[in-house]
Amino acid sequence: MAKGRPRKTQGGDVLLRSAELIGWALGGLEREIVETRHRLEALTRQAAQLRSRVGTSGAKGRGPAAAASFDEPGVQPAAPAKKKRQMSAAARKRISDMQKKRWAEWRKKKAASPK
Repeated sequence: MAKGRPRKTQGGDVLLRSAELIGWALGGLEREIVETRHRLEALTRQAAQLRSRVGTSGAKGRGPAAAASFDEPGVQPAAPAKKKRQMSAAARKRISDMQKKRWAEWRKKKAASPK
């Protein structure tokens, strides 16, 4: 055994300290979760009060952003419908013929190349 002053920290002591720090961190996170839930409940109550003030007759006047219920997850205001573009039959045939021609050239090139 080496002479001199003994070490201040032992291996097990460090593990206990890190476990203690992790416990403190978890306690803080759990406290934040509880506080966030309380804030969410308060905001939900406030939103319900505002909806009751508007009533069912005011649904048209709320606007697109307020139309969705934010109490339900994944609900977003509907996007305006986009007009679907239609391709003519002649254009589809032209594209099909050109793609068939490309594939035929590719097959010829592949067959001609030595393996």
